[in-house]
Amino acid sequence: MLYALATATTKSSSSPVIIIIYVVIFGGLYFFYLRPRSRKQKAARVQARQVDVGERARTIGGLIGTIVSRTDESVTLRTASGVELEFIPSAIAGRVDPVPPSTDDDATSGNDDSSHEGDDK
Repeated sequence: MLYALATATTKSSSSPVIIIIYVVIFGGLYFFYLRPRSRKQKAARVQARQVDVGERARTIGGLIGTIVSRTDESVTLRTASGVELEFIPSAIAGRVDPVPPSTDDDATSGNDDSSHEGDDK
């Protein structure tokens, strides 16, 4: 009976230690992994939304246009058809980079080299 009483007090005294260890582990995980990661993601979102007048931008709704004017309260986009629309700055999803034109010469030159392998004789 004395042994059972001794083990019962040992188990109850180790329980708070385990809880403290879990709190320290989860606190370290938050401060060293989750918090810096969320800050980095927020900074990337803010940087992507920074567009200047004359650049092409995309809204969160998918509309693409050229920035005509920008103030702290609104951003005005001009679409391809010439319509100007006014948005709040948080509705700008990011900059739209122009797509570089693809050249078909590069794709066909690779095929020409392989077809003339036996012509060196």
